[in-house]
Amino acid sequence: MSATSTVRQAAVGTTVVAEARWPESDHDQTPPPLPGFIVSSFSPIAAEAAARCLSRRATATDAASPRTTAVIIASARGDLHSAAHVAHAVDTGAPLGPLLFFQSVPNAVAGHIAARWHLTGPVVCVADRASALEAAALLIEDGDADEALVLHAEQDHAHAVLLRATPPQSPGGRS
Repeated sequence: MSATSTVRQAAVGTTVVAEARWPESDHDQTPPPLPGFIVSSFSPIAAEAAARCLSRRATATDAASPRTTAVIIASARGDLHSAAHVAHAVDTGAPLGPLLFFQSVPNAVAGHIAARWHLTGPVVCVADRASALEAAALLIEDGDADEALVLHAEQDHAHAVLLRATPPQSPGGRS
């Protein structure tokens, strides 16, 4: 089963509006630099997948009505390279810069994405994709967000989907 079909089955009551990954092609060798994030590729990869996904959403409907967009990050391990760098610095007594302090948790890149794209919904960080999809569906169903950017990120890959509530079916099966 593909990641896309998993997303479509797991996010009951939602529709995939846009989707992106890192990497998507052989050209995706090095993620673009992300100001304020150092040492690791985790946050740049996550931000790039999110940017690709958000840039693919339908702009005509978005311009007509502003939306509240939640950002949900799912990562089983988080930013391993930053965590290892911080642990080494602590073990050896090396100085630890402030950039590493805030980027040592996946929430940091979620906040960056929200600020960069002017997203005003809740920010959530969980450990697995199923929990992220459940959170997205609940935030949309409860009215806390009109849509949710669900980003599954690990150290070397990221998958982003933008979800919205599935439009109700009209009688006769047409929306």
